[in-house]
Amino acid sequence: MAKRLPPLNPLRAFEATARHASLTKAAGELHVTHGAISHQIRALEQSLGVKMFERSGQRLKLTPHGAELLPAVSNAFDGIAAATQRLTRPASTGTLSLSCVPALLSLWVIPRLGSFTAQYPDVRLKLTGSNDTQDIRSPDIDLCLHYGDGGWSDCWLRKWSGLELFPVVSPTLINTRPLRTIRDLANHVILHGDDGREWHTWFAAADALDLERGRRQYFSDAHLSIGAALHGHGVALGDTVTASDLLARGQLVAPFGLSVPAVDDFYVICRNEMRSAPIVQVFIDWLFAEKGEADDRPSGSVASRIGMRRKRQASKADHEMP
Repeated sequence: MAKRLPPLNPLRAFEATARHASLTKAAGELHVTHGAISHQIRALEQSLGVKMFERSGQRLKLTPHGAELLPAVSNAFDGIAAATQRLTRPASTGTLSLSCVPALLSLWVIPRLGSFTAQYPDVRLKLTGSNDTQDIRSPDIDLCLHYGDGGWSDCWLRKWSGLELFPVVSPTLINTRPLRTIRDLANHVILHGDDGREWHTWFAAADALDLERGRRQYFSDAHLSIGAALHGHGVALGDTVTASDLLARGQLVAPFGLSVPAVDDFYVICRNEMRSAPIVQVFIDWLFAEKGEADDRPSGSVASRIGMRRKRQASKADHEMP
């Protein structure tokens, strides 16, 4: 005996309406009228003999019956979308859109892209320097490599790398204005790649929160602050991932033997329906393989190569701004 299933169009209307809590937004997504969505919802309710929604002010709220049905419907549509991706986007061809932290994209990913394009010459890459959480949900972005606390919900994610922070400076600047002790930082411009929280964490670990600091410059991200350090404009915070090649080539110098764990980590993230797309899978596999190879190279382990010592913070208060 065939299983009794509700009609597909009403289920699509139900899922979109439940996700947006709005008939109007569901209609916009499915490119139909508000009335068509309302009609499909009524058809589904009549088919099942239960109510799916109730109004709460200006918004729609799922009834207990609707809340029970939604996960199964959402998972089914995700599975259909994933299967469609596998059929229409084979692993060796197509376009992959990546959103990546600007510093990581410029200083780590791009220098290593040759190995990916050699393996997959027919994959066209669209690379965007961004750490915007909205990219995770964007239909125009297939995969994200972002910096954060891993707290993103309703998506697939995997930690790609932890990192530690330490001051970096150009050889030219350190030769003209020495940095023999941490106290010498008072005579240098401090370059911030955030709101100042990460430098505060490092100064706390160095027992130097009382240091009278001179001029400070703030940049929208670490890519710009590292760029300013490369040009000799001051001292920035580098990390054990993005600064590794710059240190190995002698373009930057780490004057002190102290690193601190960064507040967050790097994560690979994508929408659930994209995880099984072959073109996404091959890039994720490549990212982790390249990271493993970089860590295995003598110049890859920055902390051990320059003899850094870690110092974890004893209290949460040390992460607060002064």
